[in-house]
Amino acid sequence: MKNKVLILTAILSSVASVAGAQKLSDNVIRVGVLTDLSGVYSELAGQGSVKAAQMAADDFMRANRSYAGKVQVIGVDHQNKADVASNKTAEMIDRQNVDVIMDLPTSSAALASVEVARQKKVVAMVVTGGTTALTNQSCNRYTFHYAYDNYMLANGTGTAVTKRGGNSWYIIYPNYAFGQDLNRQMTAAVQEAGGKLAAPSDATPFPNTDFSTYLLKAQSLKPKVFGTMQAGADLVNVVKQYNEFGLRQQGIGLGIGLLFETDVAALGQNAFAGALATVPWFWNLDDRSRTWAAKFEKTFGKKPTWAQAGVYSATYQYLSAVARAKTDNSDAVVKALENYRFSDFFARSAYVRPQDHRVILDVYTVQVKSSAESKEPGDLFKIVARIPASRAFLPLSESKCEMK
Repeated sequence: MKNKVLILTAILSSVASVAGAQKLSDNVIRVGVLTDLSGVYSELAGQGSVKAAQMAADDFMRANRSYAGKVQVIGVDHQNKADVASNKTAEMIDRQNVDVIMDLPTSSAALASVEVARQKKVVAMVVTGGTTALTNQSCNRYTFHYAYDNYMLANGTGTAVTKRGGNSWYIIYPNYAFGQDLNRQMTAAVQEAGGKLAAPSDATPFPNTDFSTYLLKAQSLKPKVFGTMQAGADLVNVVKQYNEFGLRQQGIGLGIGLLFETDVAALGQNAFAGALATVPWFWNLDDRSRTWAAKFEKTFGKKPTWAQAGVYSATYQYLSAVARAKTDNSDAVVKALENYRFSDFFARSAYVRPQDHRVILDVYTVQVKSSAESKEPGDLFKIVARIPASRAFLPLSESKCEMK
């Protein structure tokens, strides 16, 4: 009788083990980092995003021994082009069996990629693309928007700058999905805060190196704020020429739609000093941030941008959802992500909103320090305001998302 009980116990244990076992396609979880490896956003995302995803995979496997050796990271260049992003997404899914698409700077490329991922029922986590369309009119059940979006940027920066006296703006924006959307959002935020536009916003070519036409126009308009919605290398060129034209000395302040640490480093802090921007994170925010940033710098040789930190966080949270679901099946992972609350070194008070898959988190309006204010190399920002997750992003009452 005793032997029969032992045998039955062993059988039940085996059945339970099988029931709780991982169900992974090809016994591997493949993370595809689709990013800019060669263009204007390669410094703020690029190889640093690929490295951040690999760090997240390594840390996840160390913390979850049953997944050891079962996560692969693949980095691919989309060249900031929508057609390339679309083709590369299909190739990564069909030929490389990628389970999630990660990062996706350049909103036009992000929108193209997530549409292919939707059709193929593969999860996409957009970190560096900013358009609100991703969780608004173009939302879908397989796409999640992480880190930031244009509503958050405008709600933070446009409101703060206007209420601090910058109540007349002249805005320029890159002429593609991100810039068009950010211009709309920033204009609305400025006007809601009591400001006005000195002239209609102007679209600029993307990418672009010569912004003199727009700077000369700003000199003639004399707004209190010259608003630039460019990013990466384009923003660096705008700010360089803003200083060369002496707009600051003429009393025209600088309002930045989207700012990364690499932009400031490219010109030096004093070129940006005093400018306001809104960010989801920065490397010396607190001790938790410093600890992770030091690990990244040791591995990559440079301090992380908030986009790269966001890729780490998004990758780790995706893998954790796979672990909770015990499968990399996209529908199961989507359910494991929806309604999930967490707080890591990057995302504070974070919540995955199920209605539109917007990951909401605390964000910060910051002011760029002068070099004299910095306490150490890379000490770039001081916090002007913390915007809690509940107020940082588009409220559901204004959403046009119809999840499908």
